Amino acid sequence: MKVFHTNITNPEEIKEILKREGYFNIFPWCDEAGSFYDWHIHPYEEVRWIYKGEVIMGTEEGEILLKAGDRLNLPAGTKHWAKTENGVCYICGSK
Repeated sequence: MKVFHTNITNPEEIKEILKREGYFNIFPWCDEAGSFYDWHIHPYEEVRWIYKGEVIMGTEEGEILLKAGDRLNLPAGTKHWAKTENGVCYICGSK
């Protein structure tokens, strides 16, 4: 799990960056306050780039709070969970 503090919060700019980097299945997603995703994995490398709100992501290595402008790169097959107390919006992409 790698986190980058980019300060980029414009969804269109984020999508363009991810396209240039070779990501596919790029789309915006929002979770309501109180949303929780239990332990799971993805078959591809995943990116979650927060453009509004906050989310806590957990892996077997620990937890991290992601805020607007933060980018999370999650290697394929990494077991993780996520929750947001106040709501969050982000751009998703796979590689």
